[in-house]
Amino acid sequence: MSTAPRTLVFVHAHPDDEALLTAGTMARATAEGHRVVLVIATDGAAGLTSSALGTDLGATRREELAESAQALGVARTVSLGFADSGLHGEVSDGFAHADRFAVARLIAAVCDEEGADVLVGYDPSGGYGHPDHLQVHRATRAASVLCARAPRLFEATLPREPIARAVHLASSAHLTPTGFSPEEFDSAWTPRNEITHRVDVRGQLPAKRAALRAHASQATADGTVRTLGVLTRLPAPLQRLLLGTEYYVSVSDPHRATTSATATGLS
Repeated sequence: MSTAPRTLVFVHAHPDDEALLTAGTMARATAEGHRVVLVIATDGAAGLTSSALGTDLGATRREELAESAQALGVARTVSLGFADSGLHGEVSDGFAHADRFAVARLIAAVCDEEGADVLVGYDPSGGYGHPDHLQVHRATRAASVLCARAPRLFEATLPREPIARAVHLASSAHLTPTGFSPEEFDSAWTPRNEITHRVDVRGQLPAKRAALRAHASQATADGTVRTLGVLTRLPAPLQRLLLGTEYYVSVSDPHRATTSATATGLS
């Protein structure tokens, strides 16, 4: 990370995605004197949670996001105001169904207001393929070429191989939900050899843990194990191992994903 002050804009689909994928990088950037701006596309109202939390999940998640952003030192949080599309895109007016270029213009406007030096989106697989994550990938790629001054584009990801291996082992041990297909993770995230940047965030683990804990509504769900809940309960040595590095791919030619023919992958 450059020693000269920079402005970094991180685009995420739902409240809690920032804590899971980029919290350490955001906290490190802030600690090193850079300005961090967080753009959240949806309200997260379709997220899985416990029925004990009531009905207005969107409002709860807005409060959780504010707490997470404060823990990470985020200078500005921008909500694009779209509805959460649901795990399979079942919400017909959700973010995943919006025009990607309309979304891109909103993101580019934030970058122009901020004079963004760095823009961070998601990898071509949308991580594990959530339709809102795929939309973040497409729209952020497009936004990067609509900006008045093109920022350097990175895409947050995780190494594919260890995650796929862990998921297959969990499935073999009958630790996954009924109907779960581990094969879906064989094409999730990014192959290890395509990752260009690994950010050491071990020094920012207290801030990252605080951001994860802020999203309490996503730590439990009726009859379902939630990743965020598992991560917050891990012993400190395991947290250091699993959460101490964050992963990115530097995108050299963002124009290639601004058309429908190349929007979902890189070749």
